[in-house]
Amino acid sequence: MKLFVPGRICLFGEHSDWAGGYRRINAEIEKGYALISGTNQGIYADVQPHPNALVLSSRTDSGELVGPYEIPMEPQALLEEAQKGGFWSYIAGVAYQVLMHYHVRGLVIDNYKTDLPIKKGLSSSAAICVLTARAFNRIYDLKLTVRGEMELAYQGEITTPSRCGRMDQGCAFGTRPVLMTFDGDRLDTQELLLDTPLYFVIVDLQAEKNTQEILARLNRAFPFADNDVERGVQELLGPINKRIVHEAVDALSAGDAQRLGALMQEAQEYFDRYAAPACPEELTAPVLHRVLDYEPLKPHIYGGKGVGSQGDGSAQFIARSAADQKAVMEILERDLGLSALELTLEPLPRVRKAVIPAAGFGTRLFPATKATKKEMFPIIDRDGIAKPAILLIVEEALNAGIEEVIIIVQEEDLDDFEAFFNVQVSIENYNKLPRTAQEYAQRLLEMGRHVKFVIQHNQEGFGHAVYTAKDAVGDEPFLLMLGDHLYRSHTEQSCAAQLMEAYQRHGTSVIGLRRTPESEIANFGTVTGVWIEDGQLLNITEFAEKPTIDYARTNLRVPGLPDGEYLTVFGQYIIKPQLFEYIEENICNNVRELGEFQLTSALDKLRQRDGFLGLMIKGRRFDIGLPDSYLDTLVQFREG
Repeated sequence: MKLFVPGRICLFGEHSDWAGGYRRINAEIEKGYALISGTNQGIYADVQPHPNALVLSSRTDSGELVGPYEIPMEPQALLEEAQKGGFWSYIAGVAYQVLMHYHVRGLVIDNYKTDLPIKKGLSSSAAICVLTARAFNRIYDLKLTVRGEMELAYQGEITTPSRCGRMDQGCAFGTRPVLMTFDGDRLDTQELLLDTPLYFVIVDLQAEKNTQEILARLNRAFPFADNDVERGVQELLGPINKRIVHEAVDALSAGDAQRLGALMQEAQEYFDRYAAPACPEELTAPVLHRVLDYEPLKPHIYGGKGVGSQGDGSAQFIARSAADQKAVMEILERDLGLSALELTLEPLPRVRKAVIPAAGFGTRLFPATKATKKEMFPIIDRDGIAKPAILLIVEEALNAGIEEVIIIVQEEDLDDFEAFFNVQVSIENYNKLPRTAQEYAQRLLEMGRHVKFVIQHNQEGFGHAVYTAKDAVGDEPFLLMLGDHLYRSHTEQSCAAQLMEAYQRHGTSVIGLRRTPESEIANFGTVTGVWIEDGQLLNITEFAEKPTIDYARTNLRVPGLPDGEYLTVFGQYIIKPQLFEYIEENICNNVRELGEFQLTSALDKLRQRDGFLGLMIKGRRFDIGLPDSYLDTLVQFREG
């Protein structure tokens, strides 16, 4: 399994993590706030299980192999290695913490590439700690959230001689920006959304600074300030920092690069005014200011500031465009001999496509399905119009903002589906329609322009059906909807729109959920997990396809639900395209469930490797796949 964990840069809010920690002693201190992001560079590793040891290797910049280095997977051996310090100690420290809390065996970790500068305030040590925690989590399915990986990584790093800050492990979130709030021992995180790309440059100033001295001097201002200099430090890291960070969050969310640049300059001015007097030998920072004030850079940037512990360590700029980002890097290297890294924050890919499998025979509705596909069965909508079920599903997708609907069909049914969406009724029949129906006939053709078809030549299960859409979907997240389920929201926001909003907020695959009594769970996919938003959003730790009641009682209980009630699949998913890789693995290895290639095992692999959320949908699903449920739908769907 290949893993990548980026470095971490603090865009705003340096020193606020440890400063906010002093609230456990002095509640009058303001909370700490930091706006961080992962870098585009980081640590790469190939990981696999080992029966009884950590087997570690890495590559130098020239590609030379270092190691393998083997550490027994035993508490004392891991602790001793962790306390030695150095690169291997970080891995050993995390492994020690994992072993103290979980029943695991060993790992082989081959760190085959590192393109992240070391000891430059970019949290390279935290990155390897997070990578190790993630490797254990995914190899042994520890069912940890990103926050859980962060905590293990933090505990592992402080097992070593390193004394990292609480924001460092934020690299676990990848390259998405995150607002972190530090309140004593409490840490809160909020992932942020971007509308437009933002272009940063990180530059190594290649000068000397003493981070330990900076931290020691600034810490004198806490928990209680005894003089004007110390009061200034508390003001800087408290109210001033709070305002600037929250204004930066608003600017970043709005894609306002110019405002972010102005806030960088403001943050630097305040830091020079209030922090530098506490440690003038290190924070006067002549190299930093010479670079920040370098005139040839000004046409290409909106602003810049120091990063990390500040001093002459590293700096960051926000560029006006991608071209300006390249220009800044060239100027720094050509004129000043400084190496720089690019950091581009990208908006999360929008969900533009939906997939609807409609290639099944409809065995449970035979012989009606011999006459017409179940997806063509008529349903009376709230507007009084009789619509085939597939049209209601397509409308659900398009009304949520989907641009292209991919319907998976059997070859012999293709003409019927195409005729419905793309062929107008004859002029004779069109003229017989009332005006409202004529208008709808035109709208139907307009919807048809957003519909394309994929043929499933062999029906080998739900997972196989979804896999046939791989080429049509491409490398994009997609909305998956069942061809025999209809949806009715209990709010003004459609069920699909609720799911898409959750994906945009969290950037993780998400599935719709509903409460179901245990007497019915044998008919549905069922999940369990840990609430991250009580009663609304679940971090899924297991998927189970149509479980028995005994299995569910033992393994699928969800905190907060009454006895005899479980969470089952609503019938809508937002899924990252990596899913296709896992279905393909099952197909190539002929891994079947109940004789077919199912979706559930592939979803669980995606969960293990990338995470998966479950959203309680404020709405109702209607299953038309059985005679009785179809009859109920006919009666109840119009009423909602």
